[in-house]
Amino acid sequence: MDLGRKLYRSTTNRMICGVCGGIGEYLNVDPTLVRLVWAIFACSGPGLLAYFIAAIIIPTDVMS
Repeated sequence: MDLGRKLYRSTTNRMICGVCGGIGEYLNVDPTLVRLVWAIFACSGPGLLAYFIAAIIIPTDVMS
């Protein structure tokens, strides 16, 4: 496990703010799966609020 990696919002694989794309890149999974899980989470509770809080807290990847 690489301990030097950091979570960033994606600048290349984004739909709204790049949060799901960044989480997918961080976990090395397809961002579409992360978006699907997040959409289910958003429909069942406070997912939209959590998404926008994550968009504010997680920095943008400036390396890409």
